[in-house]
Amino acid sequence: MTWILGLDGTTQGREIVEALCQSRPGLAKRTDPDPADRSGVVVCRATGPDLLEVLATARDTGSHVIVVVRSLPSVDPWQLLVAGAADVVPWQGDPRPVGARLARVDEVERIVDSAQVTDVILGDSPALRDALRELVTAARFGAGPILILGETGTGKELAARVAHAVGGAGGPGDLVVVDCTTIVPTLSGSELFGHERGAFTGAVGTRTGAFSAANGGTLMLDEIGELPLDLQSELLRVVQEGTYKRVGSDRWQRSRFRLICATQRDLLQEVHAGRFRAEFYYRIAATTVRLPPLAARQEDIGPLFRHFFAQARGSAGPAMLTEPVERALRGRAYPGNLRDLRQLAYRVAARYVGPGPVTPGDLPPGDRPAVAEPAAVPGATVEAPAANGVTPVPAAWIAARLQEGGTLKDLREQVADAAVAAALDETGGNVRAAAALLGVTDRALHLRRANRRG
Repeated sequence: MTWILGLDGTTQGREIVEALCQSRPGLAKRTDPDPADRSGVVVCRATGPDLLEVLATARDTGSHVIVVVRSLPSVDPWQLLVAGAADVVPWQGDPRPVGARLARVDEVERIVDSAQVTDVILGDSPALRDALRELVTAARFGAGPILILGETGTGKELAARVAHAVGGAGGPGDLVVVDCTTIVPTLSGSELFGHERGAFTGAVGTRTGAFSAANGGTLMLDEIGELPLDLQSELLRVVQEGTYKRVGSDRWQRSRFRLICATQRDLLQEVHAGRFRAEFYYRIAATTVRLPPLAARQEDIGPLFRHFFAQARGSAGPAMLTEPVERALRGRAYPGNLRDLRQLAYRVAARYVGPGPVTPGDLPPGDRPAVAEPAAVPGATVEAPAANGVTPVPAAWIAARLQEGGTLKDLREQVADAAVAAALDETGGNVRAAAALLGVTDRALHLRRANRRG
């Protein structure tokens, strides 16, 4: 559903809305964003604080893609983009530029929600959806190389498969995946470029190589950050021009493919450190897509666990989770991201008896949340300030911590950890809502949780 949000009642604002409705039959007019509408497009006239509030709401929920139609230079367009707008289109009386932008947004959203994507990558969190929009846009409408960044286990090869499936640049050929961590330097030329018969000892036949196999399709160089410097220089020509020579041949071969590279390394940092060639980096990074870690995908953890749990049990039905288990899954650290969560689901599936929901005892001891021991001696309480009043803190607990050698800093950290846990519990694990409850940014809360896990 595509809809227009009118933020003001000025004559010009009404004219913009009417012109857009006439140019795009089926547009619905609304006055407020609908959080339940996950495919909406908001078109509005820039009107200062009200618009920024709408943008902030949409950014936090990830529900909408907002195109701002800007008739007056009242708000800096870059500020609107930072606030959450997807684009800022000037209004000059012609609805066609806006209509074209809305058509593109509709097409990207349709692809993100299609089986080509959802059958490969599971999840609907705002962070993942933003990354998928960027990936789909580059793959379907662009022709340049795509660089996929992300921690280990975030699904970089899955993202490459999605890009291959929805893309229009590579062609109908195969997706060829080369794991750069397994390339043997002495055999790298043969594996990538291919070789002629008799090119070296043991070359009893002709080998085509990865570049030839990817012709008309997509070549993925996984963990490109592990590629040796000398081999990076050898790839410059084939990446730039699509031409190469087999080992032992003087004849140039031609291959046309969509190049997708992936790595968990920060390649720009590697360039600055001299461990990655700058000229190679700028050839492979036409579009960079960063996949979010599970820590930024709290909404996806439950559905993903159910999916992996069903895989482990060979059952199509999703697992039911008790509330303590759901909270424990959301609060747990996942250094291996999707791989880590999958292995956890397999461990739980082995312990699960059923029927009924997954219960706390189904989690192995090493996967259960840490629980503070209750104070041995109950005592009076002291009042510690909190965001919404006062929260009683047992004096016996403080005394016990001090006897253990704890300092004031230690006490602050433990109380802060308890406050974070309580806020997450109160908001059902929603990090953004918990951050708002605590009066901090969601980024600050993510960083704190990551540091505490480390």
